[in-house]
Amino acid sequence: MKAFLGMGLLGSNFVKAMLQKGETVQVWNRTATKANALEQYGAKAVDNSFEAVQDADSIHVTLKDDTTVDEVLAAASKGFQPGAIIIDHTTTSVKGAIQRTRYWKSKGFTYLHAPVFMGPQNALESTGFMLVSGDQAVIEKHSPALATMTGKLINFGEQEGKASALKLSGNLFLLSLTAGLADALALAKVHGIAPSDLLTLFNTWNPGAAVPARLKKITEATFNEPSWELNMARKDVGLMMDAATEASTTLTVIPGIAKVMDQWIAKGHGRDDWSVIAKDSL
Repeated sequence: MKAFLGMGLLGSNFVKAMLQKGETVQVWNRTATKANALEQYGAKAVDNSFEAVQDADSIHVTLKDDTTVDEVLAAASKGFQPGAIIIDHTTTSVKGAIQRTRYWKSKGFTYLHAPVFMGPQNALESTGFMLVSGDQAVIEKHSPALATMTGKLINFGEQEGKASALKLSGNLFLLSLTAGLADALALAKVHGIAPSDLLTLFNTWNPGAAVPARLKKITEATFNEPSWELNMARKDVGLMMDAATEASTTLTVIPGIAKVMDQWIAKGHGRDDWSVIAKDSL
């Protein structure tokens, strides 16, 4: 039997998927109506977190942050059965994931941080990506069950907290991507271009497809083999900023990029590949 604590959009759809696979699931949420709503699908909703985890061999968690996870697990712990594993899908700090792994081990329980790149629909369909790292014996034991929850389970090895670090890095990129799209839309608007035309461009020329190759080039530090010189990239940035200024439009990302570009040009890297601006991050 499984327990699930935290019935937000992600948690509730994880539970629905488990129920569709024939699992027995007890659920709890601070707002009881969210847990109760899952009873129509076959879940058993309870009023207290410690009741939800009673008799559960695995306890799944999808909550807000480190503080919430710690509070909920502390309250639920009096109901933990011997040998139970806590599988936490919450996006948390690296420090928090490491501390919880060690703390619950000292209490005789297994804690595994398994953050996800999955939206609610992915959770319902068991698609998307789940990350794990840490004790390989634990991961090997529970991988078959975790694999049924996601399209791809990615094991990043023995380092505790590594899954959390990569989840945060991935989220940072997603946030940066959205901010970049906001700037692209703003610049298109300046030039009287409809958002649908920008979408047509990206559907035909997919810049996202270049991400792995760009990251590989950066990590190999082959900046002296330019495909786009920093000086030329900075020239284009100037055209973008000038157009936005003339239209009294504010860009979010590009001014910061321009500042970093200028710093690297001042260091004598103007003829290097523009990706040299990432050199100090290696």
